Amino acid sequence: MRRRFGVAVIAGSFAVPIHAQTFGQDVAFLEKHTTVVVLGDEAGGARVAVCPDLQGRVMTSGPRGESGPSFGWIHRELLASGLRDPHINAYGGEDRFWLGPEGGQYALFFAKGDPFDLAHWHTPAAIDTEPYPVANRTPDRVAFRKRMAPVNYAGFRFEVDLERTVRLVPASEAWSGLGVAALPGVEVVAFESDNRITNAGTAAWRKETGLVSIWILGMFNPSPETVVVVPFEPGPEESLGPVVNDAYFGEVPSDRLLVRDGVIFFRGDGRHRSKIGVPPPRARPVLGSYDPRAAVLTLVQFDRVPGARDYVNSMWEIQQEPFGGDVVNSYNDGPAAPGAKPLGPFYELETSSPGAALDPRRSLAHRHRTLHLVGDRRSLDSVARSVLGVSLDEVVAAFGPPRN
Repeated sequence: MRRRFGVAVIAGSFAVPIHAQTFGQDVAFLEKHTTVVVLGDEAGGARVAVCPDLQGRVMTSGPRGESGPSFGWIHRELLASGLRDPHINAYGGEDRFWLGPEGGQYALFFAKGDPFDLAHWHTPAAIDTEPYPVANRTPDRVAFRKRMAPVNYAGFRFEVDLERTVRLVPASEAWSGLGVAALPGVEVVAFESDNRITNAGTAAWRKETGLVSIWILGMFNPSPETVVVVPFEPGPEESLGPVVNDAYFGEVPSDRLLVRDGVIFFRGDGRHRSKIGVPPPRARPVLGSYDPRAAVLTLVQFDRVPGARDYVNSMWEIQQEPFGGDVVNSYNDGPAAPGAKPLGPFYELETSSPGAALDPRRSLAHRHRTLHLVGDRRSLDSVARSVLGVSLDEVVAAFGPPRN
């Protein structure tokens, strides 16, 4: 059942690229280095580029065929090199499948006994470098199936069957899902991934040996003006707990993170490595970002399971609450150390399912939808007010003019 629910700017020791490629140019580049499945509707309409050999990830999308803008961040240098990094291969993409947790006593990204630092951080191959076989394809969707067997920090082996379907969402359905009437002059491209994991082993998945969760991450092109917007449930901290976790990579400076009247503002400029998360009592089933330079409002909707509280914790430490993790995350890339190169740079919008406490042959699913709306500020403002609960003037003014 369907539910509503160019120019480089110098930043410290590195440059933040401003993406100027068309969708057709990005697809042409991808086709030189990997297999690409392009989903489309009518001639000249919305397009989505999906790469089976890159874990079935959505690499980019566009609202206007080959000649229109392209929204996904693509690591061209890495793809062109043909090299593989032992820690992570950040190829890019607007929707990629991962499993959590990243860190902690049930981590999937650290071997048993290793310290939680960058030198020992390794993304499992099944969600980093291995291809995902195509199970079915039609003009507007492509489905994948993948068997994987990650082992966590506690030594438990998960036998996982993944079914992942990426679908182009028609514009009429996208507008309906936002609860907003279609606006003349606003271009839209929308797609979603429907991800289902099944316990394919003989042992039940239980808290005592750790759980996994579906984790969907979208990587986007940063700009000096980009601001991430995350609505949250207001209320007293005594009953709902903290609004935002900003301790992943050290406390986020106040000129990069603001909390006001039910909305979190977070810079998506690719200049400072930082990450935030919103816990279950606070999370709402939507988040987004706005880039005034490109006149693009990006929105993410996802399945929020009512009452679910057990979300895996990805903090890089032995945790007091391994199932006290976040539902929504946003990451802003930047150097991991002074003078170092960033992974991208890029910024991310991320959502997670609850932890999968599954008996053998039982499944858990998570749906993640991405929408890009391009148009004049007045039109996009009405959408932002309705969906995110904030005006674009407030978004743009949150941190003031960008720093050179």
